[in-house]
Amino acid sequence: MPAALLVLFYLGLTCAPLVLAAVQGHAPRPLRDELASGVALAGLAILLVEFVLSGRFRVISGRIGMDVTMRLHQLLARAATVMILLHPYLYAGPQSLSGGLTPPGSAALNYDWSGLWPGIVAWLLLGALMVIALGRDGLFRHEHWRAMHGLMALGVAGLGVLHATRAGRYSADPTLAVLWWALFAVAVFSLLWVYVIKPAMKARCPWTVSAVARVADRTWELRLRPEGHTGLRYQPGHFAWISVGRPAVSLDENPFSIASAPAEDPDLRFVIKELGDFTNRIGGIRPGTRAYVDAPFGSLTLDRHRDAAGVALIAGGVGIAPMLSHLRQLDADADPRPRLLLYANRTIDQIVCDAELKARATDGPLRVVHVLSEPPENWTGETGFVTAEMIRRHFDQDALRTWVFVLCGPPPMLHAVEQVLTDLGVPPKNILLEQFSYD
Repeated sequence: MPAALLVLFYLGLTCAPLVLAAVQGHAPRPLRDELASGVALAGLAILLVEFVLSGRFRVISGRIGMDVTMRLHQLLARAATVMILLHPYLYAGPQSLSGGLTPPGSAALNYDWSGLWPGIVAWLLLGALMVIALGRDGLFRHEHWRAMHGLMALGVAGLGVLHATRAGRYSADPTLAVLWWALFAVAVFSLLWVYVIKPAMKARCPWTVSAVARVADRTWELRLRPEGHTGLRYQPGHFAWISVGRPAVSLDENPFSIASAPAEDPDLRFVIKELGDFTNRIGGIRPGTRAYVDAPFGSLTLDRHRDAAGVALIAGGVGIAPMLSHLRQLDADADPRPRLLLYANRTIDQIVCDAELKARATDGPLRVVHVLSEPPENWTGETGFVTAEMIRRHFDQDALRTWVFVLCGPPPMLHAVEQVLTDLGVPPKNILLEQFSYD
């Protein structure tokens, strides 16, 4: 489905409750009451559709990119939270905690306790969810946060729908009530798909760790071999969620870019730096350990840029992983286009697969430029950070206009280089980047 249709479909779902409310024909109320109801309807609709924007549905993330999907997830969740938390304070009409004190349909809400308590609990739970989300990095392991986040959000959604259908003036309408419960069913299915159904499906296609090798300072190559199946269909630039030494249905999953090429053997290769709970133990994983793979994901692929005059790969640190996949596949395809790898690291011992890169630069149309922010005394390559001046030294105006630029690395580097390329006249459609951090 094209990205434009996805946007229209999303807008249709989130606006449907407002449309269904507008056509019910109720007598108008004070503006603040109508605004309060509208804000609540829109906020709840956005919250329910949020479950689909989890990044694990390829029909969405494959069209607009995982980073765009997750950034939208964050921004829309914040917007929905503000709407939902704010809407009780907007009501200005007759208010009483005793039901039946106002004429039917004249009050903004039905204030019977049966409809009020789900809203109160959902409101408090949503506030707690957002507070915890802001401080999650220092409080929880990633997999624990994922489980708690999903369950708390589902609780907010269910209680919100119950509150809306029991207390809401418009949501009491059978058609709108059916829509609310249908959206809630989609939310439940989304969580089951991510945490139960897909992991159970992975159990039919297990993988085995065939090798773990150190490829740079605190950086390892993990190789997985398919067990009883032919492997994975993917493109260079894709990434995978993998779990190693855990059951198929497990919260212990981590996203890593695929460094191998489809044209190679069916093994998958990943370049992993020691940065967290799982990655700090990567060097101790033994060959033969069972693993599971959920893939492919991502949009850092060249399939829409086959007419580009050249390929520029700009990587920072372990952002080299998808670049290795691209380089290996381009060489396997005997692609004649010129290519340049601009590879930034802090120190020389952080360079991954240095010997392989030198060999590919010797035998093919590749040129490799290393950039070190802390170079040794005898270093003759580029130093510092990737800047506009550095890019001008290695790309002429024709290349800036006609090449495709693939970026992967730390978020500050990605944003800085993207801005530099845009300022230098690189068409935005020729800049590909994807990140795993969205703060």
